[in-house]
Amino acid sequence: MRAVMVANPKGGAGKTTLATNLAGHFANKGRKVTLCDLDRQQSALRWMAFRDPSLPPVTGYFAGNQMLFNLPKEPDWVVLDAPAGLQGYKLSDYLRHVDKVVVPVVPSVFDMAATEDFLNSIRSEMRGRKAAIGIVAMRVDPRTRAAMMLEEFLRHFDIPILAYLRNTQNYVNAAAAGLTVFDPPRAKHRRDEEQWQNLLHWLND
Repeated sequence: MRAVMVANPKGGAGKTTLATNLAGHFANKGRKVTLCDLDRQQSALRWMAFRDPSLPPVTGYFAGNQMLFNLPKEPDWVVLDAPAGLQGYKLSDYLRHVDKVVVPVVPSVFDMAATEDFLNSIRSEMRGRKAAIGIVAMRVDPRTRAAMMLEEFLRHFDIPILAYLRNTQNYVNAAAAGLTVFDPPRAKHRRDEEQWQNLLHWLND
């Protein structure tokens, strides 16, 4: 079993979008996947409720109320959708259980400022596991000034940007139907899938 947590202290950064699409990717590769929803809003579980049973299956449960956290051993992959504001002993507990952490960041002054202390915290908690932390730039084109600003902000953290995901309604429309960009029919999502490849290779390393 391998586990990846998607986390950012700020709401609206795209955590559930990343978590559900990662789950959909692994499911479409024939892996057994469990989506662990840690957020009281349970957005990831709502997404699962819309998912057609004929699609590659994703199981899931709500674990945000657990005092001591344990991951299921049966799946090939566990994807954790973390809540906003995650910190302290809860954050430490989750980090001990996962192989990698993906941090979605929207390249705005407000989002980057909100993320700075969090990045410092997880770097400290995962000391010696630096290669286990990666950034995904959300709703941004890598050729833009906003992308350059994000790259400059992250330079002193020495954490790689693994993907730039464009601003598109494809994710919104897919989520409303319990789908991901990795579910069939895939032709209209080919450009989006391409943007995930570096992140997916990193997760499988």
